[in-house]
Amino acid sequence: MSMPETAEAGDIGREMHRLIGELYPICRSITGDGVRQTLGIVQRHIPLTVHEVPSGTPVFDWTVPPEWNIRDAYVKNSRGERVIDFQALNLHVVNYSRPVRATMSLDELRPHLFSEPAHPDWVPYRTTYYQDSWGFCLSDRQLTSLPDDRYEVFIDSTVADGSLTYGECVVQGSGDGDILVSCHVCHPSLANDNLSGIAAAIQLVRRLLERQPRHTFRFIFIPGTIGSITWLALNEDKLATIRHGLVAVNLGDSGPMHYKKSRQGAAEIDQVVEYVLAGQGRPYTLLEFEPYGYDERQFCSPGINLPVGCLMRTPHGRFPEYHTSADNLDLVQPAFLEQSLETFWTVFQVLESNRRYVNLLPKCEPQLGKRGLYDAIGGRSDAKQRQMAMLWVLNFSDGDHSVLDIARRSGLDAAVISDAAVTLLEHDLLAVCDDGGLTSTVRRGGSPA
Repeated sequence: MSMPETAEAGDIGREMHRLIGELYPICRSITGDGVRQTLGIVQRHIPLTVHEVPSGTPVFDWTVPPEWNIRDAYVKNSRGERVIDFQALNLHVVNYSRPVRATMSLDELRPHLFSEPAHPDWVPYRTTYYQDSWGFCLSDRQLTSLPDDRYEVFIDSTVADGSLTYGECVVQGSGDGDILVSCHVCHPSLANDNLSGIAAAIQLVRRLLERQPRHTFRFIFIPGTIGSITWLALNEDKLATIRHGLVAVNLGDSGPMHYKKSRQGAAEIDQVVEYVLAGQGRPYTLLEFEPYGYDERQFCSPGINLPVGCLMRTPHGRFPEYHTSADNLDLVQPAFLEQSLETFWTVFQVLESNRRYVNLLPKCEPQLGKRGLYDAIGGRSDAKQRQMAMLWVLNFSDGDHSVLDIARRSGLDAAVISDAAVTLLEHDLLAVCDDGGLTSTVRRGGSPA
């Protein structure tokens, strides 16, 4: 991991951290009541439609698995003491373990015990989703100190027909085109790799609901891998409208922002995120697409090929706490949660304003003074910059250059370019040219800002 950043926490960051604290104790998996309980808490904050997809449903080459639920689990020594206790930490049980009730020696138990020798005091997170197996996780220090004894092993779980549960929140826009935002809801007590994305998504929805965005924003709260595969299989009719997408994960640690590009590599979302990160004045890293990681690999599979990237702080596997008990409430910090949230919001702002225009008086420079445009900006402290922005917009509004293109070419901020374009549009000097169509009017305030 790179050297940690520093940041100041605000009210929003603290609110996000409190929500993560509420969600943290819940034992989640790719199916089951833990997911439902989590989505029920999300529903208290934003409107959310919850979907149940029955076990056995074919979804492309996969099948929705049986539902897993767990009530209790432990390993007791011969004195009846719980030496491993699910009630103390849900990571102690290998996720999706089948039910077990047995008494066995340490040698018989040991193949079912998992630890992390590199970090002897941390409990690892392990799963057995698609195998008929069971196990317990514990610290390596505890594992190596277990005495030779007879142990009572008990896992009170069920693996049976049920359903896969996911949530969806749609914020309707005024124009065409969707922005997809995905976060996963399948991990148990892991704060950064799971819950930070949920907390950010909730705040983004709440901001968008206070405005009328141009795009329709589609937020999905899904279990990893099988959730995105299921959503894609059931929503193929919606895919043609998705213009941009982001996977939100690992947003609360102190590492710098990372962006993993979409499979397309130079999609609009890739360009916008790079522009936003470069403009923040903080370290960041761009990663090329690879077919491994989070759900971007499903959204970017060759038969789907949506422009979906992954925006995060430290990527999976690159912070030592990843998939261990150390990914806890101390790892995620309110200041970095809020900083990540603002990065997403700035990306949304640029996407919303990133239109193409056509100059309606392209032969030489239009006379701005007689239209009162100089007077309109004359009292501003940034009047010269605003004037230059109008000239740049007029010169490059040829239907081929977007607001982002002009911003990068001119060195001016995209928000300044967008404001200039809206002003020129209102004075009938521009027409909007989106997806090949022309219109001479645009709703005022076409940005979520």
